[in-house]
Amino acid sequence: MPRRALAVYLGREAARRIAEQGWSPELFDLLLGASGGAKWLILGHLDRLLFGDFLARRQRPLAAIGSSIGSWRHACLALPDPVAAIDRFEAAYLEQHYTRKPGAAEVSEVSRGILDRLFGEDGVAQALGNRRVDMHIVTARARGVAGASSGAMLDAAMGSAALGNSISRRLLRTHFQRVVFHSPGEARVPLSLHDFDTVYGALDEHNLKAVLHASGSIPFVLSGERDIPPGPAGQYWDGGIIDYHFDLAQYRGAGLALYPHFSARVFPGWFDKFLPWRSTALHRCDNLVLLCPRPEFIADLPQGKIPDRSDFTRMPHEERLRYWRTCIERSRVLAEEFAELLQAPDPLAGTVVLDQESSGANWPPARR
Repeated sequence: MPRRALAVYLGREAARRIAEQGWSPELFDLLLGASGGAKWLILGHLDRLLFGDFLARRQRPLAAIGSSIGSWRHACLALPDPVAAIDRFEAAYLEQHYTRKPGAAEVSEVSRGILDRLFGEDGVAQALGNRRVDMHIVTARARGVAGASSGAMLDAAMGSAALGNSISRRLLRTHFQRVVFHSPGEARVPLSLHDFDTVYGALDEHNLKAVLHASGSIPFVLSGERDIPPGPAGQYWDGGIIDYHFDLAQYRGAGLALYPHFSARVFPGWFDKFLPWRSTALHRCDNLVLLCPRPEFIADLPQGKIPDRSDFTRMPHEERLRYWRTCIERSRVLAEEFAELLQAPDPLAGTVVLDQESSGANWPPARR
């Protein structure tokens, strides 16, 4: 079944189970959500299908872990009507408007307003009371001078973090600690987050919005959050600094991992995206199901790319809105093609089954 917009990559174990059992939502133990800012807009219609229909059929709780905008998407899933939540989120996101050179305080004020629109009047309590979705929101707590809210000290800290990370990802933990906030009860994310001195804290009605704001707070662009109980004291920044796309080799779940993503390239941390050799080999996660736009689909968009944060500075407001709305409308086909696959006689039709050669010179491999 040839597809012109949606690429579907399957680990070997994922392919085996789907071939035997079809596209059952019960197969999945984990939903992943990457950082990426405005890139999420290309996944909006696919999210509506996944959150409002496919995953809604599950009988078991689903663990969801996200950083930055990925965690905001998962907040929509945790609400009683995920599709309506995505509608509110998308409308508020599109309506962002700033002065010519906005400071971090202005961008954070707008971002908090988007969260207010997403949740509505009772959404925080509803999301926390959802027993079918276990949210796990990644933040990066600063260490040392990375805890400065702005200025030369923060600039020096981020430069030092980038340099250290280029030598070894492990050196990034001298600047940042992973703090994962999770739905009430015990954390149950099936990732071995043993690195970055990870600590966990429960979400509640007092910290949920602050945690989400922190998880999407790019240093210099937003103001971040300070001292989020019950996490350790300090300055909290964008979770994507540590877990930009996540390290897929850390998956330890028995079920499958569902990953709606912006592309087939996966980088563990934000600084790693500047280091092509840090791209994660998808075949390292046998249980992976990755859904993303095909390169040909992206190339055919008006700007030859999906929306991203640079659009705020490259385009006037009205031009950006037209471009983003065009991308959103065209992205309907991603959901349509996945819906067709769910009903196809061959559940692996048109998919790519990953193997040891999948990340080599011949990437991406041929479709099945």
